[in-house]
Amino acid sequence: MKKGILLALVLLSCSTFAQNLQLNYDFGKDRKYITSTVEMFKPDEYGATYWFVDFDFNHPGNKSASLGYFEIARYIRLPLPINNISATVQYNDGTAPWGPLGHVWLAGLSYPIDLGIFVLNTDLLYRKDYFSEGSDVQLTCVWFIPILDGKINFTGFFDVWSMKNFAADSRDFVFLSEPQLWINFGNHLALGGEVEISNNFIPGKTEVQINPTLGLKWNF
Repeated sequence: MKKGILLALVLLSCSTFAQNLQLNYDFGKDRKYITSTVEMFKPDEYGATYWFVDFDFNHPGNKSASLGYFEIARYIRLPLPINNISATVQYNDGTAPWGPLGHVWLAGLSYPIDLGIFVLNTDLLYRKDYFSEGSDVQLTCVWFIPILDGKINFTGFFDVWSMKNFAADSRDFVFLSEPQLWINFGNHLALGGEVEISNNFIPGKTEVQINPTLGLKWNF
């Protein structure tokens, strides 16, 4: 899951339309496949729209597309005394070889927190997951740190949410983070990658998982 252009949401007042295509080779244990990502961010006079689509190419034999996943988020600026606060509605869905990934609806508030050296865009969300009984909560934080006048970008996000554990009849916290480092060659091509760090995210895995990738990005 990628949230690269979402970093631009810390500047919701900007008028920049952005989209990119990424190809990442996953070096994680039992992975060794390519993931493609297309993402788009488009602000307007009311807020911004962001979406991305991932495909894993890991089908047995011919390594064709084996998993598809997408997220779409709409942000609407609120006319409140607190500047830059927005309402957001989001939808996640996908399918995998073992079946549907389930759909997730999220809604809440978004606020950019200025930490001095960078801005941490923060979403506090109500989460309704098809695979989780009852209601849950999710915290999403996204960052963007340009280095050497933008020649290198350190970006990423982390999500923390609660989810029903049917086996233990309790609720677990799921953690997912993807810090990314990109070296820019001009305005379009970037070389880099990410490290997917997760806990309770991959089905059947309860310990912390660390999966690095090497990737190419083309900014349109």
